[in-house]
Amino acid sequence: MTVRRTSLAMLAALAAVASAGLAPTGAAAQLSRATPGQAGARTLLDLAPAGARLSVTSPAFADGGDIPFENTQYRGNVFPGLAWTAGPAATRSYAIVMQDNSLLWRGAPILHWTLFNIPAAVTRLDPGLTAPPAGAVYGPSYKGLAQPYAGPHTPPGPKDSYHFEVFALDAALPPGAGASFEALVGAMTGHVLAGGEVVGLGRKDPDAAGAPAK
Repeated sequence: MTVRRTSLAMLAALAAVASAGLAPTGAAAQLSRATPGQAGARTLLDLAPAGARLSVTSPAFADGGDIPFENTQYRGNVFPGLAWTAGPAATRSYAIVMQDNSLLWRGAPILHWTLFNIPAAVTRLDPGLTAPPAGAVYGPSYKGLAQPYAGPHTPPGPKDSYHFEVFALDAALPPGAGASFEALVGAMTGHVLAGGEVVGLGRKDPDAAGAPAK
């Protein structure tokens, strides 16, 4: 997937918007569906140097494929598992950001899950993960701070794109990086050696009675 280059200032601004809107609470007017090329729908892969990419995969779904309902909030909300190629030799930690880039909240992607300070020796998170690897820290999501995996709960309509973005960093991030999404992006900026993503599609469970927009 080609990612359009954007400035770090714009990324910081998007992070600030996302941080301000971590918890959608039914204000439908604040929600919108992204249009092709819309700035707010871009991923954070621009933090990585051009061409410095990690290969990211999941055992639960192919890139561009449907995320199983078992890995969504409709059913078990089971973590699907992730694996990625090792970063450059200078890698000291990894960070992961999961966003819904199709349905925007206040103009920014909906932040589902973040994890940072994953040790450099770890390049795989097993399916069913319920606690972070030793030394790793859950970061902010739309549910609040220090939150575990929150899978899709896609509303009726078109499928949403969920981006699982992995970043190789040349340092461990300070504890304050988990204070907000803006803080996390700010701490990562200038330390990303490489990045990559796998994208899964979410859809409404046909057996579900209703679907909040997440």
